[in-house]
Amino acid sequence: MKSRVVITGMGVVAPNGVGISQFTEALKKGTSGITFHQELKDLNFSCQIGGVPNIPHELKSNYFTDLQLRGFNSSGILYGCIAGVDAWKDAGFDVNPESDLDYDTGLIFGTGTSGVEKFREAIYKLDDGKVKRLGSTVVLQTMASGVSAYLSGMLGLGNQVTTNSSACTTGTEGVLMGYDRIKSGKAKRMLVGSCSDHGPYVWGGFDAMRVMTYKHNENPEKGSRPMSASASGFVPGSGAGALVLESLENALERGATIYAEVLGGEVNSGGQRQGGTLTAPNPEAVQRCIKNAIKNSEINSNEIDVINGHLTATTKDALEIENWTKAFGRKHNDFPFINSTKSLVGHCLAAAGAIECVASIIQLNAQFVAPNINCEDLHSEIKTLIASEKIPIQKLDLDFNIIAKASFGFGDVNACVVFSKFKD
Repeated sequence: MKSRVVITGMGVVAPNGVGISQFTEALKKGTSGITFHQELKDLNFSCQIGGVPNIPHELKSNYFTDLQLRGFNSSGILYGCIAGVDAWKDAGFDVNPESDLDYDTGLIFGTGTSGVEKFREAIYKLDDGKVKRLGSTVVLQTMASGVSAYLSGMLGLGNQVTTNSSACTTGTEGVLMGYDRIKSGKAKRMLVGSCSDHGPYVWGGFDAMRVMTYKHNENPEKGSRPMSASASGFVPGSGAGALVLESLENALERGATIYAEVLGGEVNSGGQRQGGTLTAPNPEAVQRCIKNAIKNSEINSNEIDVINGHLTATTKDALEIENWTKAFGRKHNDFPFINSTKSLVGHCLAAAGAIECVASIIQLNAQFVAPNINCEDLHSEIKTLIASEKIPIQKLDLDFNIIAKASFGFGDVNACVVFSKFKD
């Protein structure tokens, strides 16, 4: 019999809240973490707003020694380590550098790019002929698997330790990779998540593509507008989310707090066919991903109460809603409630899926649906597909059992995971 997989720990570093407590309050109140950034204006960015977590030096010192922080310049790894350690502690485990190696626990922590600022710093030193002054951590801070290397050393994890990278689907894909490893009996628990750097050298390419909004530089909190008729592109964000996944048997044996259960999911690709491109989804593949996630979770689409969508505030929002309605066979008033965490934090790129999985579980555990802010003017195409009441613009207290979370990323890649309230 294959193991049931439950969630026993959570950690988050988001633009509108660092730590589960702050983030939960921000979700309930609809607090935006989008702010204006003078640096982007000085660099002539069209979009001069973004979501950046607030990490004071005192907080960094709770996770890293002064020696480790010397020459440290990788925001994504910083965010990932904070979220990962918090999730580990939340699950009831200690962080002890002298602990025995834990062969029962693994780590899958994804990213898109790592240490871009550190990489730029290194390039300038090389150009000046100062190769000997690069420092001993430049490789660790700039390699994609740097975050998993840091975290596994902090926690002493001896099972599979790796980094995945699948654009905007990275975090959601990582959850399902960890789920599969526990389900197959190859690990008792997995720490999973994803992170993303912030700053002009990460966001500049998107600004050049004209996919980010430029209309709200004077009013940042109004900038991220998923499903809105006045949406004009996404707002970039950054941060990290982390979850401890565990076999139900092991969680019960040690008396762990159980936040939710992972029922199942699906990962696939549209292959950039049938309308899919590097930047646009293949609708048939998206619908297939959602349908198979439901099938693999051994439920019916009518049992899904809430959706946390990918929904980026671009021209593809209406298409995403259409794909959900077709995959579910549910429309108008019969459609589940749906929201986008991106309205509050922006599009956190590779970290988006993990942060939004944490948001989904918080909502499920606390029985509320977070407001989808800036959507008073619902897109006309979406109005024809689902009832406007299904997109709460204020916090909605709701007794519900199942939430679906999906991510659709550059390269035409898809991931969908289904979480439920835990029932023994």
